[in-house]
Amino acid sequence: MARILGVEVPDNKALFVGLTYIYGIGRKTAFDILNTLEIDPNKRAKELTDDEISKLTHHINENYKVEGELRQEINKNIRRLIDIGSYRGKRHKAGLPVRGQKTHSNARTRKGPRLTKIKKR
Repeated sequence: MARILGVEVPDNKALFVGLTYIYGIGRKTAFDILNTLEIDPNKRAKELTDDEISKLTHHINENYKVEGELRQEINKNIRRLIDIGSYRGKRHKAGLPVRGQKTHSNARTRKGPRLTKIKKR
């Protein structure tokens, strides 16, 4: 497997799909990166030369926030919302949906599994 920015990119997938394994890079960004570097997007990761891997790594480091740096920025933004006491910050802190979704019957992903109550006789 090719290793780009500490992430194992799968050998048998097309390179534009493999790059999406890096946190912060989606399909559009992957296509943009490969077109800029003039690398065939349908090439497999196992077909990459060492020179191409170093070019990819250097280009991504220079132009994009990915992996740990991006995660830190997102966590910092959420922490800021919580600290200033905004509505969104309170929702993050309570573990509830942040973007206005209903919670009466849905939101199980965000709220977690139901807590069942045991009836007493």
